[in-house]
Amino acid sequence: MSRINEKFTELKRKNEKALIAYIMMGFPNEKATITTVRGLVKGGADIIELGFPFSDPLADGPVIQNASTVSLEKGTNISKFFNLVKKIRKETDIPLVLMTYTNILYHRGYEKFISEAKSAGIDGFILPDMSIEESKEYTKSAENKADTIFLISPNTSKTRIEKIAKTSTGFLYLVAVFGTTGVKTSIKNYTLKAIKNVKKQTKGKIPVGIGFGVSTPEDVKKYVNAGADAVIVGSAYLKLIEKTKPTQLESKITSFTKSLKKQTIC
Repeated sequence: MSRINEKFTELKRKNEKALIAYIMMGFPNEKATITTVRGLVKGGADIIELGFPFSDPLADGPVIQNASTVSLEKGTNISKFFNLVKKIRKETDIPLVLMTYTNILYHRGYEKFISEAKSAGIDGFILPDMSIEESKEYTKSAENKADTIFLISPNTSKTRIEKIAKTSTGFLYLVAVFGTTGVKTSIKNYTLKAIKNVKKQTKGKIPVGIGFGVSTPEDVKKYVNAGADAVIVGSAYLKLIEKTKPTQLESKITSFTKSLKKQTIC
């Protein structure tokens, strides 16, 4: 059983849902990344999603795009990324998910990249631009090494949800809004309805996580009440990192994380 599966099993036993925190590796620098991770762990985050910067992050809004650009300008590359993951692994056993784009893995070779990532301490992958129709080599390379987490949206058909849910491992990522990450709007009824419909269709075979546009404890609570097994917060963390002094970063991240995690307790 993977770390991700173990975490969801543990949370189910405790009658809690998962808080998944997204950060961009190397933003604004490596030291800040380590400090942020410490704050996330102290604050009670259940899973950490680590972004690897990409030059054309099509699924991401301006906040994550900016973080990606800064990280690349600071020299983040695959080698530095894996070294940073190893440093994180020395401090915590928290499940780590790598989020990036398909070309990063394809260019290096799926088998090689996934093996290196697994050795560094990565437990799963989120590739927003990976379609299930083109995922055979990717999922085969990841089998028994790491979870492959696929995305669906509120307007994904029942037939397609069934196919994606069968291909996904770890959890199923439901995109909350039509658009990119970090676009804050009021919680839509179609999103709450989508959570209930997907949960009904998947029948508990795989956890369902909700992300994109989630930024407050109130958002987390509403999605948990709607039936989400996990809530993913990303851009709100990057905004907090950007505006916080380095000496206050760990405590600010810890405090914010605690406020979010509190809302996942059923």
